[in-house]
Amino acid sequence: MEAGPNTVVVIGAGPAGVASALALKDAGMRPLLIDRAEEIGSSWRGRYDRLNLNTPRPFSHLPGRPYPKGTPMFPSRDQVVEHLERHSQEDGIDLMLDTTVEAIDRHNGGWLVWTSAGKIHTRQLIVATGYESSPLIPDWSGRSKFTGELLHASEYRNPAPYRGRKALVVGSGNSGMEIAHDLVEGEASKVWLSVRTPPNIMPREGVMGEALAAVLYKLPLRLGDAVTRFGRRMNVGDLSEHGLPVPEEGVFSRLRRIGQVPAILAEDVLETFKEGRVEVVGAVESLDATGVTLAGGERAEPDAVICATGYRLGLEPLVGRLDVLDKNGIPKALGGREAAPGLRFVGYVPRPAGIAYFGKEAKRAAREIARELRGARATKPEHAAFSQAQA
Repeated sequence: MEAGPNTVVVIGAGPAGVASALALKDAGMRPLLIDRAEEIGSSWRGRYDRLNLNTPRPFSHLPGRPYPKGTPMFPSRDQVVEHLERHSQEDGIDLMLDTTVEAIDRHNGGWLVWTSAGKIHTRQLIVATGYESSPLIPDWSGRSKFTGELLHASEYRNPAPYRGRKALVVGSGNSGMEIAHDLVEGEASKVWLSVRTPPNIMPREGVMGEALAAVLYKLPLRLGDAVTRFGRRMNVGDLSEHGLPVPEEGVFSRLRRIGQVPAILAEDVLETFKEGRVEVVGAVESLDATGVTLAGGERAEPDAVICATGYRLGLEPLVGRLDVLDKNGIPKALGGREAAPGLRFVGYVPRPAGIAYFGKEAKRAAREIARELRGARATKPEHAAFSQAQA
């Protein structure tokens, strides 16, 4: 099968990958979108049932594709999935699902993509597997001895299996705090939230909207931190007595330093913590057969430990040999910029309103790729286009 001169391979069919495909299509190219899952947006399909976007609809859609009229301000998980599915099916986008990309190598001035369906030669390549690719559960001492249920937040769906049971949620980001609230509402008998570092918290509704956050991100860190700290005081209040003091490091300082976004919470979730319905405890130190030892020697004996402990990028098997990752496995070039000739990464910058930001990255990448392909056509004959061949 011959690929045309405008074909660009995109690896990953989540929000970043679909955004990249759309931006490429809009710039006059033919994207080939590859994903190991059988469906578009597989990571979103598997998230917990009560999930809604914590950023408003106008800041959370694919590039140039607003949500349909009537979509609520904070779209649900299923509405996000439908948004991705619908636009991935647009004319001009080729899909290659249920196909695992095993490795990427340089080849004849372009790239050789090794997949479970064969090998693909391409001049231009975007990797967009996302920063929530490989669930991470810490390797706590005694983990293998724990006889209760131990799972990652990516496996949690709803509170029904935990009704009347005790649950410890580890991690105080959006997912951890929302799952703890969900468990309380679902009548778990006891819910703890294990917190290593107090989170920055922003209300989902109210004056600290995404439009203001986007402006503040461009200002000096000290000013952005001061404004968001004031917003928290006015719209969230003091949660110190409930184990969630305001951290010394501000929202934007922490975001720039380690890429950690604040916990953006709906009012009902905040009320759960204000009412003390979740017990906030220290960091997990170790596990044993019957329970968990926490920082300071405290102990909890939950029936289930749910780990909202983040993800690894998991890019090493794909591109670890190409000298495009730093020592932490993060792409050296971000934001859709070229990491190596013809290779770009989209979707690896944690930001509030991430879907919209992925669109900005994708449009930058598409503009640069279109310019490069125009230059290549001016110097090479059409028949030099790369081809796809089955292994």
